[in-house]
Amino acid sequence: MQIAETTPVIVGVGQFVERIDSVRYAGLSFADLAAEAARAALVNTGQSNAVCAQVKIVGSVRTFEESGAMQVPFGRADKLPLAVARRLGIVPQTAILEKVGGQSPLALLADVGDRIAAGESGAALIFGSEAISTVRFLAGKGEVRDWAEHDDPEAIGAAWIDKGMGFEGTLSATSIAHGIRAPVTAYALCENARRRRLGLEREDYAREMGRLFAPFTQVAASNPYSSAAITPMSAEEIAIPGERNRMICEPYPLKLVSRDQVNQAAALVVMSVKAAREAGVAEGKWIYLHGAALAIEREILARPDIGAYPAANAAIARALEMAGTSVDELSFFDFYSCFPVPVFNAAIDGLGLSGDDRRGLTVTGGLPYFGGAGNNYSMHAFASMVERLRTAPAAAGLIGLNGGYQSKYGAAVLSARPQPWPGCATLQVQAQLDKVPPAVIAPLQSGRGIIETYTVTYVKGLPDQAIVIGELEGGGRFIATTRAEPTVKAMLHEDPLGRMVQVIPGEKRNEFHLV
Repeated sequence: MQIAETTPVIVGVGQFVERIDSVRYAGLSFADLAAEAARAALVNTGQSNAVCAQVKIVGSVRTFEESGAMQVPFGRADKLPLAVARRLGIVPQTAILEKVGGQSPLALLADVGDRIAAGESGAALIFGSEAISTVRFLAGKGEVRDWAEHDDPEAIGAAWIDKGMGFEGTLSATSIAHGIRAPVTAYALCENARRRRLGLEREDYAREMGRLFAPFTQVAASNPYSSAAITPMSAEEIAIPGERNRMICEPYPLKLVSRDQVNQAAALVVMSVKAAREAGVAEGKWIYLHGAALAIEREILARPDIGAYPAANAAIARALEMAGTSVDELSFFDFYSCFPVPVFNAAIDGLGLSGDDRRGLTVTGGLPYFGGAGNNYSMHAFASMVERLRTAPAAAGLIGLNGGYQSKYGAAVLSARPQPWPGCATLQVQAQLDKVPPAVIAPLQSGRGIIETYTVTYVKGLPDQAIVIGELEGGGRFIATTRAEPTVKAMLHEDPLGRMVQVIPGEKRNEFHLV
């Protein structure tokens, strides 16, 4: 196959982890961690100096702190892409800060790939990091650090591209007013909605979640870049609540929840075929993008089926179509696994895979066990996938990336087999999704209704707040909440799915009680 000289290829990958209990622990900042991974990615090309000299585009995934998800008392680099470039002696022409979300590594890869394909540059370096574990560890000890840094793109003649947060449409004011703020709450509602659709009892569904994630723990246990040393766990150890597996949010105990307390970083080097050859990068290191797609889901209350994920299924289908392949022909997978439901929706319901598929559903070990490195998790998936594909030149792998509250999904098919740059499909996929009418929200949130999904949040191991979403008898979707102890206890004692409630409208939020 004739490949254009401007075709982008991934030629270098790097990962870095700093564990608190390591004898080498130094308490590195976000920028320092990202620089370690970026340096490793350059070395991984086999021609670090020659490749580094060609890098004219740098880009970073937003940290949780940059995303507004947490406050860091030590300050931060005001332009992370430039702070990392400076550490590596790179003077870029373009520096990019990507939008929020777990889909952002693919969005950033597609962006720099398009720029390389257009001849803007021969090489790009993209990366991301999280230092949440160090922030909490040092702050807990009362220690102080100065991580504040300033970089001026104009001073080095670089174009600065900040794509903005990208929160639009992820959560409505109504959802937030009723307590849907933390990701675990939103995903719990999605999980229980899926359970209702399948008609499973709580205990049966818990076992399914445990069986899904048990193989992930095996992969994480053997991954040297996992955020902490773990041992493989059984389905029962994962899914059954206990002293060391406290409830976080019904139906999730701790071991089913993404681990965000990590110090991890990952990076990719992307070059044109021509630049890679000129730098002397061996072709055995080249990995091609064969297909990619990004899609956006409706806000939770507007989704016809809160337990489904049409955007994930559409993005994966389009990526496979672009690649001219099928799920049966793939050798490796990595599905974003902050909680079970996005894996269920993408891999099990969407592709018909099983949790014990011999190929496995992750190449890292997943977010609860390998580590949930913020928006940057799937950069680790790309790095791990590249390493596997280099050892199997005829194989192909699929990465599924999830952002927000099952709000944004990306899919990428990769292989060592040469392939023209496909770009990343968005508009056509989105147009098809948008043809489906949204759920009808009841204009008057009052009266009797049926619970279609619910969750109970916990604070320090104790049940705190119940949230329900359902259908009113007169038609239309409702949302309501309560902290009334008898109601919360009753919902935990007996499965409330399908139960009748009385919805009482309020000025800021609706209340409910069981009928």
